[in-house]
Amino acid sequence: MSVILFIITYAGIALGKIPGFVVDRVGIALLGAIGMVAFGVVTTEEAVRSIDLPTILLLYSLMIVSAQLRLGGFYTWFASKILSLLDRPKLFLLVSMLTSAFLSAILANDIVCFAFTPVLALALIQTGLNPVPFLIGLAVSSNIGSAATIIGNPQNMLIGQVGQLEFNKFLLWCSPPSVIALVGSYLIIVCIYRNSLYTDTPKRDFEGKKLWPPFDGWQTAKGIMAVCILVPLFFSSIPREVSAIVISGVLLCSRKLKTRDILGLVDWHLITLFCALFVVIHGLSHGDYLNIVVRKLTQAGVDLHNLPMLTGISAVLSNLFSNVPATMLLVRFLDPQTPVAWYTLAAATTFAGNLFLLGSIANLIVIEQALSFGVIITFRQHAVVGIPVTLMSLAILVLWILI
Repeated sequence: MSVILFIITYAGIALGKIPGFVVDRVGIALLGAIGMVAFGVVTTEEAVRSIDLPTILLLYSLMIVSAQLRLGGFYTWFASKILSLLDRPKLFLLVSMLTSAFLSAILANDIVCFAFTPVLALALIQTGLNPVPFLIGLAVSSNIGSAATIIGNPQNMLIGQVGQLEFNKFLLWCSPPSVIALVGSYLIIVCIYRNSLYTDTPKRDFEGKKLWPPFDGWQTAKGIMAVCILVPLFFSSIPREVSAIVISGVLLCSRKLKTRDILGLVDWHLITLFCALFVVIHGLSHGDYLNIVVRKLTQAGVDLHNLPMLTGISAVLSNLFSNVPATMLLVRFLDPQTPVAWYTLAAATTFAGNLFLLGSIANLIVIEQALSFGVIITFRQHAVVGIPVTLMSLAILVLWILI
C-alpha cells in the first residue's frame, strides 16, 4: 500500500492537480500523508516523529525574518535605489540581477521576487523599457543566487539540516559555480534581448496603485540587525534552528508590527508541503523498496554516487516533481560522509528551477506579479532564456565537480 500511495502522490505532484478536483500540489502531498496514516502504513506517532522538526523550525524562522524586512519596506526601498540606472539598461540589468542574487542568498528568494517585481515592473513600463528580459533576469538570478547558501531556498535548508552540513563549507563549495552561472545568465539574456531592451508599447499610468508597504527605518533596521546577528551564528556550533527561532522570537516582540501581520506572511503552504512529504517518504521507507530501486538503477548503469550523473538526475526530477519533492526523495540515497554529494544535489536542484516556467515558485511569483501590470511573460519567452541558462549552469556545476 505504501508504494501505491507514494506513486499516486508523486504522480499528482508531477501533474500539479487531480483530474476533476481543484487540489494543488500541497493538497496532494497532504492527502498522501493522510493516506499513509489512514491505511495503517504509519501510526500517527510515527508520522509526527518522521517530520524533521529542525528543518521546519529553520524554514519557519527565516520566513519571520523575511516578513519583518518586507513589512518594514526594506525590499522595495532597496530595489528603488537602483532605479537611477534605468537610463543604462544593460548596467541596470546587471545590477538588478546581482542585487536579487545576493539578497536571495541570505534571505528567501521567493520573498525577494515578490517584493522586487512590482517596483521593477512599474519603473520599466514608465521608462519605456521592455520589462520581459529584466523580470526574467530577476527570476533567474534569484534562483541562482539562492544556490550559494544553506539558507537561500527551502531545498537547501532541508539538505543542510538532514546532511548536517557546515554553513561555511557549503558556502565555499556552492558559491563559485553560482557566481559563474550568474555571470553567464546575464550574458545570455543580454545576447538574446540585445535588440529588444526597449519597447514600442505606450507608457501607462499606474498612479494610485498601492504596490508595497511604506518604508519604515526602525522596522527595517530591526530586520537588518537580525540578519547581521543570525548569519555569524550560522558559522558557530549553535544549531541553526535554535539561532533562527530565538532571533525570530525577538522580532515578534514589537510595539508596532502585529504578530498576526508577521505570521500572515509565513508560507504555511510550503511548511505543510514539507511536513506531508516527510510522512509520505517515511511511509515508503518502511519496506526495502527504495533500496531495491537503487540496486536496479545501479545495475542499469545509473549510479547516484556518480556526481555528474546525480546532477542530471536531480535536474530531471526537479522539473518532473518540483525541487522540494525531488530533494526529499534523493537525500535518502546520499552518504552523510560525502558532503560533496549533498552540495551537488543542492546546486543541481536549484539551477534546474530555471529550466521551465513551472520549475520554481520564484518564476511563478514573478509571472503573476508582472501580470497585474499588464506584462505577459509566456512559457516560450521564459524557455528561450531558461533552457540555455539551465544547461550552462549545470555544465558549470559538472566542471566544478570534476575540478
